[in-house]
Amino acid sequence: MLQQLFEILAWVVIGCPALLLLILGLPPLVGRQVQEQWIVRVTKIIICAGLLALTGIGVIEWIPAGRELPLAVRLGDWVNLSEAHFHFRLEFMFDRLSIPFAMLGYALCGLISAFAANYMHREPGVHRFFMLFAMFLLGLIYAALAGSIETLFFGWELVGLSSALLVAFFHDRPAPVRNGLRVWSVYRFSDAAFLIAAATLHHLSGEGEFQHLTGSGGWPMGQSDIATHNATMVGLLLVLAAAGKSALIPFSGWLPRAMEGPTPSSAIFYGALSIHLGAFLLLRIGPLLEASPALSYLVAGLGLVTAVFAVISGRVQSDIKSALAFASLTQVGLIVAEIGLGFRYLPLAHIIGHACLRTLQLLRAPTLLKDYQVLENAIGQRVSNTSNLEERILPLALRRWVYRIGLERGYLDACLDALIIRPFLSVFVWCDAAERRWTDYLSGQPSRESDRLKATSEVMEELL
Repeated sequence: MLQQLFEILAWVVIGCPALLLLILGLPPLVGRQVQEQWIVRVTKIIICAGLLALTGIGVIEWIPAGRELPLAVRLGDWVNLSEAHFHFRLEFMFDRLSIPFAMLGYALCGLISAFAANYMHREPGVHRFFMLFAMFLLGLIYAALAGSIETLFFGWELVGLSSALLVAFFHDRPAPVRNGLRVWSVYRFSDAAFLIAAATLHHLSGEGEFQHLTGSGGWPMGQSDIATHNATMVGLLLVLAAAGKSALIPFSGWLPRAMEGPTPSSAIFYGALSIHLGAFLLLRIGPLLEASPALSYLVAGLGLVTAVFAVISGRVQSDIKSALAFASLTQVGLIVAEIGLGFRYLPLAHIIGHACLRTLQLLRAPTLLKDYQVLENAIGQRVSNTSNLEERILPLALRRWVYRIGLERGYLDACLDALIIRPFLSVFVWCDAAERRWTDYLSGQPSRESDRLKATSEVMEELL
């Protein structure tokens, strides 16, 4: 009885985000327009249905008779190559890690949808916003409930795509488009590391399920059977993927740029859920971190350095959304450090609490500035700021140096442009020019190399 009830509820949880994206995505394809109130109503109903079903699964898990249930569902074997020891399955797993994170996603997405109904009212492109919002919900739920690394990557990609498109939501202005490209470029780099790690894990074990990759036993008691050197190699790739998704150093520069999107998307993505997806990945591969002490120390150090950098940069921001972005990054760095130190339930509770708090702050930000203006007008002067401890104990020269580092955001964007982006673009430009010279030669047309170089240089300047 419990098994049948679980399967029904699991299909509701998995199917609700896909159904929402299908309902919101079909009308534009057939050239039909739908009313804004209908979009909001459908979004609320489907999110509430998914949250209630997931709550029911959580209740089943805590029933003594239901603890032995295999809380997992599988959407068939898509690829099964026995000779190559390669299996590709879409599997969803409901355990102590996935259920709280998925419930957090459903609850906060429902809250944001209610807020966006008023915030985005009569905004051009409101249907596009909710469609991308549904895509994000689908990717987040599938990533949270993923029972295999392929399913996690599928949700990971949907979250990244919807995030970048919503950063560039106001595409009539150049800044959102440029910042959306920056976010997408960082995601592409980290996703490449994710793909290499997934292929390596398949080569090592022949399976993509987390139960085979991270050992037997439910989270967080599983122990990996992978050798230490293999765990270190694969773990480094997955840490790189998590660093790109959660804006850890050296990829922190894209986070304040992502605030170009609408406030609801900023709150749900870079204050609550998307920014924590990298930490969620590190929690999921906890047995791999335990199998490699050096990797655990690296994760802890990366989190602490990111937290210190975010504190320094956040203190010098002149706008409230950028300040909240670096405040979020500070907490994410601490969460990653907790994971590296071997904690499991503590960072999960930290994620849930921080996501709820930061969502509230980002939603409150537009009216907070107005309240400050009303307060200052009432008292007749600016609200004074008291001196901080570091201003009293640090010398002026050191404070100026730290201020410049924070103001330039650690020069991380400049370093990435010089060391990674420009070399890659130069290689691609050379390959494009060589291909065009060859095609011009074969077609017998005169080469227009100078015009192409000029156009290419303009494109590089626009991207950077």
